[in-house]
Amino acid sequence: MHTAGNIHEQHAAQYLQKRGLVVIARNFRCRSGEIDLVCRDAEELVFVEVRFRSNTRYASAAESVTLAKQRKLIRAAQVFLLKYPRYAELSCRFDVVAMGPARSKQGEDHVQWLTHAFTA
Repeated sequence: MHTAGNIHEQHAAQYLQKRGLVVIARNFRCRSGEIDLVCRDAEELVFVEVRFRSNTRYASAAESVTLAKQRKLIRAAQVFLLKYPRYAELSCRFDVVAMGPARSKQGEDHVQWLTHAFTA
């Protein structure tokens, strides 16, 4: 069974692949947290947080990546690099793919890709 989160992560992965990124891991989990997608963009390793908000009354999808969440992602990325040292020589960045409800009649989610969304 696919959860809504899996569906949005799949959509985000396809969106990024169409823009030249290569997905190398999905849902990397460790004690520190979870990374939705790990991608390669040329010589950069990209840790991607996927967020969807159907209601932006309190915060947009991008705004929902709090400082606490950023810290968890950074720690999880450090664990990823320890587990897969072959990627340790690449420069790293943190991106957010923020999605919201469709803005058009085609029914496709609105996607906002924030590269270098925060730094370690």
